[in-house]
Amino acid sequence: MATSIRRRLLITLLLTISLVSGLTLLLSYYDAQHEVEELFDAQLAQSAKVLQALLLPELLQGDPERLQSLLHLSENFPMVIDSEGEAGAYGHEYERKLAFQVWDNEKNLLLKSASAPKAPLSEAGLETHNRGYSDEYVQDSLWRVFKLWDKNERFLIQVAERYDVREELTNDISNRLLAPAFLALPILGIMIWMGVGRGLSPVQHVANEVTRRDPHNLQAMEVGPVPVEIRPLVTELNELFEQLRHAFERERRFTDDAAHELRTPLASLKTQAQVALRATDEKQKQQALNQVILGVDRAAHLLEQMLTLARINPESNELTREDIFLHALAADVIAQIVPIALNKNINLELSGDQHAIVTANALSLSILIRNLVDNAVRYTPEGGEIVVTVGKEAQKTVLTVTDTGPGISAELQQRVFDRFYRVVGNNTQGCGLGLAIVKQIADISNVSVELINNDPGPGLTAKVTFNGSGVSENH
Repeated sequence: MATSIRRRLLITLLLTISLVSGLTLLLSYYDAQHEVEELFDAQLAQSAKVLQALLLPELLQGDPERLQSLLHLSENFPMVIDSEGEAGAYGHEYERKLAFQVWDNEKNLLLKSASAPKAPLSEAGLETHNRGYSDEYVQDSLWRVFKLWDKNERFLIQVAERYDVREELTNDISNRLLAPAFLALPILGIMIWMGVGRGLSPVQHVANEVTRRDPHNLQAMEVGPVPVEIRPLVTELNELFEQLRHAFERERRFTDDAAHELRTPLASLKTQAQVALRATDEKQKQQALNQVILGVDRAAHLLEQMLTLARINPESNELTREDIFLHALAADVIAQIVPIALNKNINLELSGDQHAIVTANALSLSILIRNLVDNAVRYTPEGGEIVVTVGKEAQKTVLTVTDTGPGISAELQQRVFDRFYRVVGNNTQGCGLGLAIVKQIADISNVSVELINNDPGPGLTAKVTFNGSGVSENH
């Protein structure tokens, strides 16, 4: 099932914002509740002190009935207008939820508001030692009560307020906070959807560029400025195109080379086969068939070398490397070539440090050594000598292949590493790919190869130097 980054980001961001907003609103609710309680507690205390200041002189004169009548709290008091403009028993609807009482130290009720019961708002508050705030149930409702005695502890003022007043105010504050949040959420979702879509537009642009590309177009993509998050994707795509381009070029080059190089051997095979068919003399026929066999061998060798060269990827960094005893690996390679050397009566020797270790790919290194030794065998005349040596120079491991062949002039020593290049006038059988394979393996194996004419004496020395990152010290 396909997933949408845009949808996933939208859901994630909305859930995150909703969660954070919900936690913020919850904290705001509790904070508002606390602040409301603090404010109303302060108002209760202030109201009690104001009542005490106003009523205490009259109470000291001993005429509470007159005060009761002055407060308009008698049952015969006429109706007043409430906050909605309608007649009611009280001036405001909240007055039912506010109450006060005045008691003396003998627990006699002297004054009370119309909303207050005749029983004490706080029974425990009638004791002189009990002052301050308390929560009390009065007429099945929870009230907040503040108790204040005068300094002579003769009169007690109890001021009370129902808790639902506070809760209503807290709920109103919370609702006013929640309403904008709920209204903003869909707007925020639309803005996030549009913003994410705009942010992902470079990805769509890259996708469109890839879709519109011709299958044969492997050039680097030019998509203009892209965000840093998308740049690695474009870079990797361009590197992939470059690798594919090189791979196709190698394939095309291999096809072209095969068509070019196999044309002559195949033509020669056809000619020799025709000679064998037309031959009337058995000796002539046998000679033609021998030439056919030699031609097949040359074509097979050419094809093997070309396939080896095609398999070597100069851009590859994924060759498996391991510690290799160089002397032992060279001995295995030489053992495969000894029969060919014996056919030419060539003395093939291996000497040097048997404990030298290099870090390289065993298969690639064996191909490199085989091509160097095979090249030496091909160009060394009968009765010659080839010496393979493993040693060290300047703290680096070195392998040399020294022959007694004709050597190569200094100006051609770099040219012979080119594909299919052969020294003019050289009649030795070959296809001109051996040293090209050596050079290509050397390039990807962090080793260097150089050719040095022997001095004194005839012949050539191929010197392979293993550089630091591809070499382990002798163990």
